[in-house]
Amino acid sequence: MLKSLQAIEAYREGGQPSGEGWRWLEYIVQAEQTIVNLERVESLRELEQQNPVLDYVERSLRILDSLPLSYWIRELVEETLVWSETAKGGTLRQRRSWQEEGINIFVHNIGSAQLYQRYVDGTGQEQAGSVEKRLVVHTLIETHGLIGQQIRGEVPPSVNLPLSRLVEQGVLSADELERLLFALNHCIIAAVSPELWQEVRPQVMELIAVISSGNLQPELPMKERLRRMRAESIAQGEDYETEWELLMREGFLPDALEPLQPATFWYVESALQTFTLEQFLKVISLAAASSPLHIHHLSFEAVMNSIHYDYKGSKKINVYKKRIIEKYLSGLSWEEIYSGAEPSGANPHLVHRLLRKEHLPGTLFFHFEFSPAAEKLIEFCIEAEKSALYERAVLLLFDLFDLRRDAFDRFHNEDTYLSQMNDTADYKAVILDYVTGRKVLDIGPGGGVLLDLIEERMPEVVPVGIDISSNVIEALRQRKQREDRRWEVLQGDALNLKDYVEPGTVDTVIFSSILHELYSYVPLDGKKFNHGTVSAALASAFGVLADGGAIIIRDGIMTEPEDQMRRVRFLEDDGMAWLERYAKDFDGRSIRYEQLSGQEVLMPVNDAMEFLYTYTWGEEAYIHEVQEQFGYFTPSQYAAFIEQTLGPQAKIEVFRHYLQEGYTEALQDRVVVMDESGQAIALPDSTCFIVIRKAG
Repeated sequence: MLKSLQAIEAYREGGQPSGEGWRWLEYIVQAEQTIVNLERVESLRELEQQNPVLDYVERSLRILDSLPLSYWIRELVEETLVWSETAKGGTLRQRRSWQEEGINIFVHNIGSAQLYQRYVDGTGQEQAGSVEKRLVVHTLIETHGLIGQQIRGEVPPSVNLPLSRLVEQGVLSADELERLLFALNHCIIAAVSPELWQEVRPQVMELIAVISSGNLQPELPMKERLRRMRAESIAQGEDYETEWELLMREGFLPDALEPLQPATFWYVESALQTFTLEQFLKVISLAAASSPLHIHHLSFEAVMNSIHYDYKGSKKINVYKKRIIEKYLSGLSWEEIYSGAEPSGANPHLVHRLLRKEHLPGTLFFHFEFSPAAEKLIEFCIEAEKSALYERAVLLLFDLFDLRRDAFDRFHNEDTYLSQMNDTADYKAVILDYVTGRKVLDIGPGGGVLLDLIEERMPEVVPVGIDISSNVIEALRQRKQREDRRWEVLQGDALNLKDYVEPGTVDTVIFSSILHELYSYVPLDGKKFNHGTVSAALASAFGVLADGGAIIIRDGIMTEPEDQMRRVRFLEDDGMAWLERYAKDFDGRSIRYEQLSGQEVLMPVNDAMEFLYTYTWGEEAYIHEVQEQFGYFTPSQYAAFIEQTLGPQAKIEVFRHYLQEGYTEALQDRVVVMDESGQAIALPDSTCFIVIRKAG
């Protein structure tokens, strides 16, 4: 076993080695600050309970220990691996001292090489090895990880010149350098992920051969480097080339990025990969425009750490901050970026910062700085996710940053929500029987399941999804590219469709389980839960319809007569507490109930069903479902409302209602629903299906 592994095992068993030979271990285990790339981290909570740097070093050493290598390669690689992460270690006091001494603790390969050099200078040649050995190890530490970063576009090829010079100076032969670099990079990359090593191994071998030959590749254009930094986004469906060209027409200037050509980018994918290409390029352009001097290192570590948080033991994007940053960047024009002008729509609670450290003039740190009040409010929103305070907390955040409620809904479970929307394909397929004409608008397309169905089953139709939510549109655009779909998506307001499509050109408008969300979330005249919002949405759709076109509605329905009563007996111990909480939290209307016994209540039928819709979804969805009123009209009320809103030109061709499949099964072990006499009774209809034709 490697001596370094023996030292780590001794430390873990409580007998920390001491003495000059284990200085690297002392630095790593004394770390009081967690410095790690969060890109492949699954849980921030677990990260805080571990020493991730020591864990990584140990993994890399165990890989080295398993490889069939000559003694001299094993020795050099071992020495390199144990020192290459030391700049991430040290107590906070040590780190301040290192920084004052000019050690670059923010660029860990440079800082670690400096710490190694200081160590060998203080120990003498006998302990540290020959001059040649020290030169090789120092160079390997200084260039640690740069081959992988070059593959990712984060560094220019010239950063690996020190490795080529080892051959030029006769310290190593080209063959020796190749074997050494292959073993080292195997350990470095496989310690991150064995699968990643297998994926990039051919590229690593190719780069090693180039470096060893001394014929380094020419500098890559910034466009290509940035493309590599967007690899994950492109894999998810980003159309890099098309979007780049579109942004150029809108004012983006690629040449303005040239000051960043010699720079090494740190933590860029982990910090920015979930942002759109436009947002990403605006951030990069801000860095380039704000730095007339050459930048050697550009760090997004602060953005990376700020944009992630722990949610129930898993790493999550802090969507509160992400959406606010998105709005900030959308309000920043290309002209303002290049001129350095203050954003026209600047918010005092968010600014971007480009900072330099006193001892590191060549290193630039990019950060989004929220005001103390905004930081506290965002922390409050995260904590309030677990309680009924969530709605109030989020409204405060919307007011502070002037955000639209329906554009930024479902913060911490967006992925789950979109997946659930896609699971409703069977219910939505019936809509296709009533689609007419060639141009179809799907309002609030969610995960795109209805767009898929129309495309697959009606090849002559051009489906267009319209949603106000930026995250929904972003996800759909990426999926369209990834899956080569022909449907289109637009970010737009359902209440003003004429602003996005020409009136009289649409054949079918579909509202599939979306009108109740507009009713619940979108205020009209300052009031939510407003029938006027439904009226505005229907009128908006009717206005863009061609003569003979249709509006298709699938949504919640109330039961009539409304004065029917239902007895509800809870079969779960916390059922009554659920109802008490719901009645207090629900703002749609007053929920009435009379408690007959410890676990049984008497309620108006529509109050009972409105509660049961939320109860069905469970605790995870409660905080969102309690804000929505699923049923907002009885059948006769709905028919009268359509006639009053759209006038005689609107003809109701289909109007039926039914109990959506799944509710009975989901509730059968949780409640018993009875009539007033205590007789078990079927659940009433939950959903309506309406087709409205526009007469010529």
